[in-house]
Amino acid sequence: MKILLLEWKSFGNEDIIAAFQETGHIVKTIPFSNKEVHQDSATEQHLIREIRLFSPDFVFSFNYFPIVSLACKQADMRYVAWVYDNPYVLLYSYTIIYPGNFVFVFDKELYMEFHNAGISTIHYLPLAANTDRLSAMNDEKAFRNSKWFNQSDIAFVGSLYTEKHQFYQRLEGIKPYTRGYLEGIMSAQKQVYGYNFIQELLTPAIIKDLMRILPMQPDPTSVESVEYLYAQYVINRQITALERSELLTAIGETYSYDLYTPDEHLSLPGCINHGAVDYYDMAPYVFKHAKINLNISLRSIKSGIPLRAFDIMGAGGFLLTNYQADFADCYEPGEDFVYFESKDDLLNKIEYYLTHEDERTAIARNGFEKTTVYHTYKHRIEEILSYL
Repeated sequence: MKILLLEWKSFGNEDIIAAFQETGHIVKTIPFSNKEVHQDSATEQHLIREIRLFSPDFVFSFNYFPIVSLACKQADMRYVAWVYDNPYVLLYSYTIIYPGNFVFVFDKELYMEFHNAGISTIHYLPLAANTDRLSAMNDEKAFRNSKWFNQSDIAFVGSLYTEKHQFYQRLEGIKPYTRGYLEGIMSAQKQVYGYNFIQELLTPAIIKDLMRILPMQPDPTSVESVEYLYAQYVINRQITALERSELLTAIGETYSYDLYTPDEHLSLPGCINHGAVDYYDMAPYVFKHAKINLNISLRSIKSGIPLRAFDIMGAGGFLLTNYQADFADCYEPGEDFVYFESKDDLLNKIEYYLTHEDERTAIARNGFEKTTVYHTYKHRIEEILSYL
């Protein structure tokens, strides 16, 4: 098949291109801006010209863009989008129902939301790892000489959402009742894995006060609710920030750990803060060297397996993660990875697996082997093409 791939600074570009080519497909890449524009006639016409010049079997992008769907509709072309972000508001564009769309999301609960609404263009597809590339990364000297070299047994790669641009920090001036209400539901949500109830608890009075201080409005060409915007982009992100900070602080009271996060000035007990790590070139070495790799999922991800988890296992690392229901579709807990259900459970499992090396290394090996056999980009391409 011939594939026109829209290339922007997304995760997975190199891996999906390699997988397409290694499975016998012809790929042409063109640069694309991922700005969240819904309509732009010049961009649409440019895409239509590229489609007609190359005559692909379909257009592909990581994440979904209404402007691409519009262009493909005019050019009578199929559009395949694989969404790795959640939340991702562009899924609620009116264009999502165009019959030429094949949109894949990694979160089964999100897929079911659209499925139950009768949207047939969205499908469930877990993310993946390129185990060939990850296995071939063996430049130990370069990693050891870098500022990212692990100094501890435990590592976490990810944002703690302490950067200045976070929305929740802009809510100065909301009513005391509103702040107390938000703190209450956030505290409750932190105790629950496997179900997120924030959006349904945002009452009209709470929304009105939030809009007074931090105005948000759905785009007129899409159907997302204002409750969705506040729940997913403001409150669930703040819950994640609090949860990651609290769990890492608890770990740091007993152990040192390596943190790789955009806020290089963040200081927590036991934390060795390396700043942001290059995810493609250096993070796999972190995963390989840590005895325990943590995953603490963004709370907007209802049931899906984050990309970080696939890459940890794909690199041969040991994964200790919060509970996410979709793991059951791909892996066996206690055999391929380990999950925790509370702060105390997390601390107990860290202690156990640091002192039971044979079990830990066997689980890491199983996770790698299962990823290699079932969950690479080549496997996902087969699944995508089966829909087409």
